[in-house]
Amino acid sequence: MEKNFILAGFGGQGVLLAGTILANSFMNDNKYVTWYPCYGAEMRGGTVNCEIVVSDTEVSSVHKQDTDYALVLNQQSFDRFIQRVKSGGTIISNSTLVSEVKPRNDINYVFAPMGDIANNLGSSKVTNIVSLGVLASVADIISYKTLKEAVEKIIGEKKKELIPLNLSAIQAGYDVFAKL
Repeated sequence: MEKNFILAGFGGQGVLLAGTILANSFMNDNKYVTWYPCYGAEMRGGTVNCEIVVSDTEVSSVHKQDTDYALVLNQQSFDRFIQRVKSGGTIISNSTLVSEVKPRNDINYVFAPMGDIANNLGSSKVTNIVSLGVLASVADIISYKTLKEAVEKIIGEKKKELIPLNLSAIQAGYDVFAKL
């Protein structure tokens, strides 16, 4: 099993942090993982994305032409990465900032109001974490439990006081498609 992920948004949305958490979740599940960040010189406000490849065996390549899952937090990222989703793959979009359109009929679409959910929790800064909860609920590749453990580890290393908000964000994202 080898699966490819693209996480994308604009600088300041926490895309690289979300990628770090997801990659660590896979490592905690004893998977082989690569994580490759990409961001422009403009940083905050500019395009930011990261690619993750996860496998049961050694990863064959860091950068894949097509992706199984694209998790996009803004319209620019949706427009840019929809063509990279392989036939049968899934694009998961923050419908707070992404129009709910389906220009391709060979991929799966998941739209969730991640920004609105984060705002309801009290901080738009956790939209990235909400998105990971949504991903966990629609993709059978990562367990909810392992994702929570990775959030506690990664966030806890820097700011322990933010762990409860981030755990609530995962739960809120996961509950959008309630598979608990």
